Amino acid sequence: MKGINLITLVLLIIGGINWGLVGLFQFDLVAALFGGQDALLSRVVYTLVGLSALWQLVPLSRAGRVGESRAQAHR
Repeated sequence: MKGINLITLVLLIIGGINWGLVGLFQFDLVAALFGGQDALLSRVVYTLVGLSALWQLVPLSRAGRVGESRAQAHR
């Protein structure tokens, strides 16, 4: 499980950097590297980044539940 979490975090970092470049410079690095936004490889990368975000919702929700129970225990 740790391996897939690391892979999804790396993909999210790549996606975040790409969105930062789009926002700041109107430059889509993924599209530039893989032949445009409509290229199959670009679409695969975009899809993997999106799936990574969904995957990371699970650990986030677990962390939230652990934090709530710990907060209630310390009252």
